[in-house]
Amino acid sequence: MQVLVRDNNVDQALRVLKKKMQREGVFREMKMRSAYEKPSEKRVREKAEAVRRTRKLARKKLQREGLLPSPKKVARAR
Repeated sequence: MQVLVRDNNVDQALRVLKKKMQREGVFREMKMRSAYEKPSEKRVREKAEAVRRTRKLARKKLQREGLLPSPKKVARAR
């Protein structure tokens, strides 16, 4: 992973790096690898993740078809 540092602004580069790592799932991976996970716990977790993914895809599909209202967009002040 690579982040450019502009105008010696290391703080901004760190924020960008953290955001990239968050999107890639690096922090979640580190947390999961920090301790042993029993195979039964792994099955339960993966099943729950699959259910969550399926529900999210179904919700997005219904929103595209207009059967569910789209989420409100948050206006950020700059």
